[in-house]
Amino acid sequence: MTKARVLIAEELSPATVEALGPDFEIVTCDGANRDELLPAIADVDAILVRSATKVDAEAIAAARQLKVIARAGVGLDNVDIKAATQAGVMVVNAPTSNIVSAAELAVALLLASARNVVPASTALRNGEWKRSKYSGVEVADKVVGIVGLGRIGILVAQRLSAFGVKLLAYDPYVQPARAAQLGIRMVTLDDLLAESDFITIHLPKTPETIGLIGDAELHKVKPTVHIINAARGGIIDEAALYEALVDGRVAGAGLDVYAKEPCTDSPLFSLEQVVGLPHLGASTDEAQEKAGIAVAKSVRLALAGELVPDAVNVQGGQLDEVIKPMLPLAEQIGSIASALADQAVVRVDVEALGEIADHDVRVLELSALKGVFQRLVNDPVSFVNAPVLAEQRGVEVALTSDRTSEDHRSLLRVTLTQNDGAKVSVAGTVTGPKDVAKVVELDGFDVDVPVSEHMAFFRYHDRPGVVGVVGRILGEADVNIGGMQVSRDDSGHALIVLTVDSVVPAEKLDELVAEIDAHSGKAVDLA
Repeated sequence: MTKARVLIAEELSPATVEALGPDFEIVTCDGANRDELLPAIADVDAILVRSATKVDAEAIAAARQLKVIARAGVGLDNVDIKAATQAGVMVVNAPTSNIVSAAELAVALLLASARNVVPASTALRNGEWKRSKYSGVEVADKVVGIVGLGRIGILVAQRLSAFGVKLLAYDPYVQPARAAQLGIRMVTLDDLLAESDFITIHLPKTPETIGLIGDAELHKVKPTVHIINAARGGIIDEAALYEALVDGRVAGAGLDVYAKEPCTDSPLFSLEQVVGLPHLGASTDEAQEKAGIAVAKSVRLALAGELVPDAVNVQGGQLDEVIKPMLPLAEQIGSIASALADQAVVRVDVEALGEIADHDVRVLELSALKGVFQRLVNDPVSFVNAPVLAEQRGVEVALTSDRTSEDHRSLLRVTLTQNDGAKVSVAGTVTGPKDVAKVVELDGFDVDVPVSEHMAFFRYHDRPGVVGVVGRILGEADVNIGGMQVSRDDSGHALIVLTVDSVVPAEKLDELVAEIDAHSGKAVDLA
């Protein structure tokens, strides 16, 4: 069996390759060199990068079999997520790998700015002993304003609390009660600017946060304030910060990130009161190892066709243990329903009933869509682009859940509405200690048939002798029947569901439909 190929486009921790394991063929290139990257990415299943490799629309278009882009770190500025999603390529990162390193660096910048560590050290190296010039300020009893109280912001708050500071925070998405448990008072941005002796920024870079701290905001701060940014460049207006420092409206700044990187010639670097670093937030051995191991695990999951919790372009929620066995079932019954449809599909309804309704079931919708569209389009379908394919084709999608399920502990139903208004409905469940997937309902017929790689479905007017005809014709085709069930309704119609050991030849399928005068007959291959 051919091994999947994984391209490592930048230097990563040796633990990354170890975490990938022996199941993949590893290839390497210099991802920052486009002449190397574009041919190298053409025939790989996954690419692992850090920040220097730009996996843009051009690179994604050149990648004929790419399934996953893995960024060994947090930021994704160098990955075109929209192009990847359109192509059905999963994008993963390591969102928690560097949070400790980033928090520690923010604290280091704050302390270095408060005590003039960099200019004092530079003077000493130049043979100057300037104790009085570089007198600093204590952090104890000061007010620290944290802009963005996410995971890193909380870690910074926890570390700074040991210094005996008063903590404020601005974050419109955090409840004051939660912050109060951490000893933090939530305030408006204007109040934070006015009250803080130190301001440290921990926000993602979004259209809403770019330029958040600009000229107007820097006229609201204390002249003794020190401002730290170890989050993302562009959140602080660097030109406005330079003017505020020169005018004496800001006492000092500690910067690890910049609007354009690499940055080596900023006017800010000419000021002694600025501590500038070359984006070292994640540059620790521990963070790099955590990031590499995390994305290696994600690549393994993605290439195995499983949902990846850290996929940034898959809105599937957390994959609870109760949901896991239902995930392949959702794809299977979606595929069966799609195979049984005769017209174009205009709507997909996914119902999660019973005990699974107590959990986050969004991923089951994704899996069902994946199964439906694998039969409707020629392009590869994944958890990533299945919703995009539905949107592009004007297919409505709805997910409902209900704790009520009369006959099964958990039941999943996929219903397709066709353009003529007719519907196809398939329901399934998993049973027993081995979580055996079964089809238990089809268009109102009650059945109980294990899902198989090869299945066949026939609807006809119930009469004697039909089962014998089915067995004879399939026997002539050397197709072995693994299981058969007949279900009847009150109107005299019947449904046969077969599991078979091999593909039913098209000519035998047509012969069988003709001999039993079936209303419909479909062979479905799930392999």
